[in-house]
Amino acid sequence: MRLRTALCSAVSTLSALALLSACGSGSATSASSSGKPLVGVDYPRSDTDFWNSYIKYTPQYAKELGLELKTTNSQNDVAKLTANAQTFISQGVKGLAMAPQDTAAIAPTLAQLEAKKIPVVTVDTRPDTGKVFMVVRADNRAYGEKACQYLGTKLGGKGKVVMLQGGLDSINGRDRTEAFNDCMKKHYPGIKVFGEATNWDGAVAAQKLQTRLTQHPDIKGVYMQSSFALSGTLQVLKQKGLLAGSKDAKHVFVVSNDGIPEELKDIAAGKIDATVSQPADLYAKYALYYLKAAIDGKTFKPGKTDHDSTIIQVRDGLLEDQLSAPLVTADGGTYGGVPSVKSDDKSLWGNNLG
Repeated sequence: MRLRTALCSAVSTLSALALLSACGSGSATSASSSGKPLVGVDYPRSDTDFWNSYIKYTPQYAKELGLELKTTNSQNDVAKLTANAQTFISQGVKGLAMAPQDTAAIAPTLAQLEAKKIPVVTVDTRPDTGKVFMVVRADNRAYGEKACQYLGTKLGGKGKVVMLQGGLDSINGRDRTEAFNDCMKKHYPGIKVFGEATNWDGAVAAQKLQTRLTQHPDIKGVYMQSSFALSGTLQVLKQKGLLAGSKDAKHVFVVSNDGIPEELKDIAAGKIDATVSQPADLYAKYALYYLKAAIDGKTFKPGKTDHDSTIIQVRDGLLEDQLSAPLVTADGGTYGGVPSVKSDDKSLWGNNLG
């Protein structure tokens, strides 16, 4: 009798524990999904104002689009990005947005995600090989062309300029570099371009700019392929007594890429002359928009969009939504046929970042 009572008690206890466990498991699952599609976003880095702005916008748009968000940061390391992708897979994400800085090495990870039927959207960069649901970036060749037309116009087609390149293992660095060089050769053959590879490193950019200015003190233009080089460039120019107003004979014309708030303030203050506003806000918005569309089974074709951009087919099975990225100057003028917007224009995301 005692044995039977003990057995019944044990069974009851085990049943209760199993029930509690089941309830706990169900509660955790519900809390993690909240009935919303779970997506992952890997931030490529957090050491630049541009990417910190992107990081700030992402949760805002995830909420607006009704998505639940998991995030990681690969810190400009493709090995970390690969590991982060494995984490997302284990968490059961339904889609993944990433911005691989090494656009060749990401191919095996993309193949694995494709095999698991997890749609991928890449932001700002385009993989050299492999398939993704959509690439969200601006026309990076246009960045180089706009910088070329601005500097070429300001220098009257003559003189010397330094191009502080990003990383040439990135499609962005290659696009901006090739376009700038091609434009200069075609439209301003009288301008000598010194290309300096920096791997998106501000300290390297500053050191190489300083060396070139020492060798060629008559340099009159600088093209920074990203705002990563902004602080160092201004510091070098100041040290050499070249941080002068645009009407001063010592003035060195500086064009950047990104459109961060600091650049817009520096244009207004006359410290730099122009930038190309890369849409950090729209990168966050449309990366998540296309992930949601992929989860919902939607498809897209090349052509104009409803948000002032154009989807192009880069290669078979790869579409890219090229978002608008205007040239920004103090006067809103036109340079080499390229129109610009004024640096205080309220439509620029850099003027609206809270």
